[in-house]
Amino acid sequence: METEAPIREVIEEIKESGGDAVKFCYQCGKCDTVCPWNKVRNFSMRKLIREATFGLTEIEHEEIWRCTTCGKCVQRCPRDVQQIKNMIALRRMATGYGVFPTAIKPVRTVSAGLTADGNPFGEDRTKRAEWAKGHSVKTFEEGMEILYFPGCYLSYDARLKKVAVATAKILNKAGVNFGILGAGENCCGESIRKTGNEDLFKQLARENIKTFIDNGVKKILVSSPHCYHTFKNEYPEFNVHFEIVHISQYIFELINEGRLQISKEYAKKITYHDPCYLGRHNGIYDEPRGILRKIPGLELIEMPESREDSLCCGMGGGRIWMETPMSERFANLRLEQAIGVGAQELVTACPYCITNFEDSRVVLNYDDVIQVKDITEILQEVI
Repeated sequence: METEAPIREVIEEIKESGGDAVKFCYQCGKCDTVCPWNKVRNFSMRKLIREATFGLTEIEHEEIWRCTTCGKCVQRCPRDVQQIKNMIALRRMATGYGVFPTAIKPVRTVSAGLTADGNPFGEDRTKRAEWAKGHSVKTFEEGMEILYFPGCYLSYDARLKKVAVATAKILNKAGVNFGILGAGENCCGESIRKTGNEDLFKQLARENIKTFIDNGVKKILVSSPHCYHTFKNEYPEFNVHFEIVHISQYIFELINEGRLQISKEYAKKITYHDPCYLGRHNGIYDEPRGILRKIPGLELIEMPESREDSLCCGMGGGRIWMETPMSERFANLRLEQAIGVGAQELVTACPYCITNFEDSRVVLNYDDVIQVKDITEILQEVI
């Protein structure tokens, strides 16, 4: 009996942290059959759920931090076990106790940067809008058609600033009356929430919401599927409702309305990668492909594991900040799939995916084999 009380306490803590659905698991193993980790190493989501069910989870181990929250297991689960919520619940427990395995320790540095400067890099907040200089980007004012929220990576990362610039060029070409908030923005908080730091997520969310309301924001355009998911599906928890549009949806709309004209050919073989948080989590599959199909000369080729079955790049669930050995990166497999179908360029619509694919491309010496681009980078070349 001496051991039963602590176990009961652990079970209750898991449930209180959002992991109550563990009780529905009957160990069918369907989650393990679709988990991308099993393409690169042995991993059992079923085992983690079973341990949680009996209060036997070892929160000091790295396994509870492997879930990329890609959503494949949730998609297949016959009992609605909500594996993502369960893993986040375990991470909340670990975060509460200050338990971080070695590979997870960078999250502490990220948390400090988010707290102090509103971004995961610890960069000066006042530099958030430097990417926009010289590109006819205005500061958002009430009454503008749309607020463009580029997100942290497009604001600070050298490679992804090019995506923000391409987006601004497209919006200006279409005559969209838009603006940015620059230093007034915070990280959306999606990834830090997935690591279990609920308090920091709420702090970032409340500050963003106040900024949006104070500036009269009604419609928000985002480049990151992670920002899209958070603003659209999680910020309503704070009793606010903004109209959220992903850039792929918006560009497709601009083309169909005749506000954006495609005037050049793009004679290349392209394959499109569905980001987990754009596709599986939010059902946006057709618009990106619709854009690409409207470009003369472009040949769109589908990879294996596309659309609902898309292979995760590996960077969701906060793993964008964690250490992943190169031999265990799903992005390597995705590049090989793209090359395997004869694509010259792997195109996507997510900064996390681009970051990971670019890293793998360099390490695998694929510089002359395949290029990685955001969908806006192609559009800016043909308008």
